[in-house]
Amino acid sequence: MQPLPIPCPAHLVPDATGTDAFHDVYRAAMAQQAVFVAIESERRQRWTVKADTLSAGSGHAVDGAVNDAVRAAITRLVENREVDLDAYAGPVYFMMHGVGSEDRARELAAALHAALYGDLGPLTRAVPPAS
Repeated sequence: MQPLPIPCPAHLVPDATGTDAFHDVYRAAMAQQAVFVAIESERRQRWTVKADTLSAGSGHAVDGAVNDAVRAAITRLVENREVDLDAYAGPVYFMMHGVGSEDRARELAAALHAALYGDLGPLTRAVPPAS
């Protein structure tokens, strides 16, 4: 599996649906010492977004301000009922269930991936701050 570019375009976010696919994508991220990111298909044509910074190794640190911004974005998605209430907002592992379409799941996953590398621009565009 090729390393994901940083930032990762939405169309390159891997689909890790199924146990084998998930393990393959996660192992590849660990081997590349990269942040894990993927989407998975759920029942009822919903999608899950997953990201994990542990796969990037101990040298990868996410700034507190970035974690705060990611947590706030996920909170807005929950409040807007765009993701389910059981969303997990870090600081190391991130998961959002119930995303309504594959395209939106890919957009959120790519934005989360960029944020976990310190680029909050895609996340701000994908989940604008409350006005």
